[in-house]
Amino acid sequence: MPAAGSPPDASLRDCVTIDDIRAAAARLHGVAHRTPVMSSRSIDFMTGALTRFKCENLQRVGAFKFRGAYNAIAALSDDARHAGVLAYSSGNHAQAVALAASLLGTPAVIVMPADAPRVKLTATRAYLERAPAGSEVVLYDPAATVREELAARLADERALTIVPPYDHPDVIAGQGTAGLELCEDAGPIDVLLAPCGGGGLLSGCAVATRALCRTCRIIGVEPDLADDATRSFRDGVLRTVRNPPTIADGARTPYLGRHTFALITRHADDMMTVSEAEIARAALLAMERLKLVVEPTGALALAGLLRLAREQPDEIAGRTVGVIISGGNLDLSTIPELIRLAEA
Repeated sequence: MPAAGSPPDASLRDCVTIDDIRAAAARLHGVAHRTPVMSSRSIDFMTGALTRFKCENLQRVGAFKFRGAYNAIAALSDDARHAGVLAYSSGNHAQAVALAASLLGTPAVIVMPADAPRVKLTATRAYLERAPAGSEVVLYDPAATVREELAARLADERALTIVPPYDHPDVIAGQGTAGLELCEDAGPIDVLLAPCGGGGLLSGCAVATRALCRTCRIIGVEPDLADDATRSFRDGVLRTVRNPPTIADGARTPYLGRHTFALITRHADDMMTVSEAEIARAALLAMERLKLVVEPTGALALAGLLRLAREQPDEIAGRTVGVIISGGNLDLSTIPELIRLAEA
């Protein structure tokens, strides 16, 4: 990781380009789903915008993460793929690497917190059943273990290549294909709203959108309780959080990466945060109006759209707004908690 308090590394501002994203799109062709772009008259009426929802909740493994995981593993040498890969994740990246590894015939070790969402842990183990021998899930206590340190030790002991959840050019390029498809399928976009955890999706989509829709205003959205990226963007130096208690588990990352910090600083126009209640309301609204199952992290950009409509309506009024719905792996047992938070 970059040191806390350090500025973005200027040498990495071009570490991922539109050519890298197009190359990733070629690798993913026929493997990843080209997810639909949906609109909603109801949400258009509520917000005053012309909304275009990129539905990555309908991607393989139920999240955009499959794009980056598959691209990164497919780009490895034959020897590296044969030796195997290691990933660390609370869920969606874990599932993505497990599925990508099984498709590419690569052994995979997945490091997951013991309190990972049940639906994501179960799915990861199911994907690994189809992967080569040696594949497994390794659980750890997030209160007592730094996952990156555990991952580095296991990778060294087993000679595995680490496929990080966001801070890797091939992962970022793969995630950027979601933004590439959105711009191609929705036409010119005036505003793009994308969720931000570690910044892989936001930075990749920002690179693609800046290349295809040059005047688009690009805004990252993260929880109030996990606002490290927003503070980093505004302060110009890296800020961190530790185990933020947000319902958006995919945004509990402690900091931006070296690559994502540099790319976001260059290509994004702004960052914003949303409350837990706003996240819950957005997830429920997606179910009620879009008829889509969306996990809390996947609803971040929609929550940002609704906040802009209330607080800065001129930012989006009459404009075409792309909204990345990043994932749909909702643990159904959490719906009562979403309702409770939404009513708070």
